[in-house]
Amino acid sequence: MVTIIDRQTRRPVRARAFERLLGGLARDHRLRDFEVTLSFVGERAIRTLNRKWRKKDRPTDVLSFPLGDKTPDGRLYLGDIVIAVPVAERQARAQGHPLERELRLLAIHGFFHLLGYGHSAAMEAAERKARGRYLP
Repeated sequence: MVTIIDRQTRRPVRARAFERLLGGLARDHRLRDFEVTLSFVGERAIRTLNRKWRKKDRPTDVLSFPLGDKTPDGRLYLGDIVIAVPVAERQARAQGHPLERELRLLAIHGFFHLLGYGHSAAMEAAERKARGRYLP
């Protein structure tokens, strides 16, 4: 199950599209009975999280909080992904592509961190494969 939380008001987010994206990634990795939460937030919220958990007092684009525990009903709770929409918007503009694409890129990146990937060649390869499958 994918839960989408939109705590920002700057840009509308198509929740169903992200449910399908994360659900597809989970199926690709043979995950069943899983849960993940994807939150869209503003700069202040991501900066607070980044400061608290990474000791970096600045906004960032995406944070992942892997858990990997079983819930009481037996589901695997992968963890939480938090994306800062204003940061993503600036990155999209700089890259010359739509905000929706940038948000999808960040969701994919966050998802692989929940699976245990660190920044590595293996993660880059997995993301490249996912982008080929899930990005327009």
